[in-house]
Amino acid sequence: MDATVRDYHEQLGISPDYPEKTKLRVQATPGNLVDIGLDCYSRPQRLRSDAAAAWESMRKAAMAESIELLVVSAYRSPEYQVEVIQRQLADGKPIEDILTRVAAPGYSEHQSGCALDLTTPGYEAVEEEFEDSPAFRWLVANAPMHGFHLSYPRDNPYGVIYEPWHWCFVG
Repeated sequence: MDATVRDYHEQLGISPDYPEKTKLRVQATPGNLVDIGLDCYSRPQRLRSDAAAAWESMRKAAMAESIELLVVSAYRSPEYQVEVIQRQLADGKPIEDILTRVAAPGYSEHQSGCALDLTTPGYEAVEEEFEDSPAFRWLVANAPMHGFHLSYPRDNPYGVIYEPWHWCFVG
C-alpha cells in the first residue's frame, strides 16, 4: 500500500488490518483507460483497453439475444472511492458497514479498470434484485466466455455483500 492510500485509510478511519481481514488485493491504476460510452446516469465511463474490448463484445452478444446490459459504474480512481465513502460517512453510516459494500481506496476492482457494475432496464442499479433479471441469468451463463466473472457471490471470503451486479474482466 502506497503512502497516499495509507493516508486515505487514516483519514477515513479504515483499520490498518483491512487488507488482512478482507483478503482484497491492492489494485493498480492502468495507464491504458479508454472511453466506453455513457453509463445509465449519462456519465462518461472508462475501462482498461482489453476489458473495454471484451465488454463491447459481451454487450453486443447480449443484445443479439435481446438482453440490454447497462453500465452503472466502471473505472473509479482512489480519490473517487474516498468521495463515495465520505458521502456515506456523512449520512451517519459506520465505516465497518460501508466497507461491506464499498472497497477501501486502493482495493477496489474498479480502480483496476476491469470492473463493471451492471444493470438492465426495469431493475434498480446496485440492488440484489438484479439477480432476478434475465440479464443476470444471461451473465451467469455467458460472461465467462467473454472473460468476466462475478467477483462477490454469496458468502464470498472478502466480507463483501453479495453483489450480483459486479463483474470483473479477468481475461
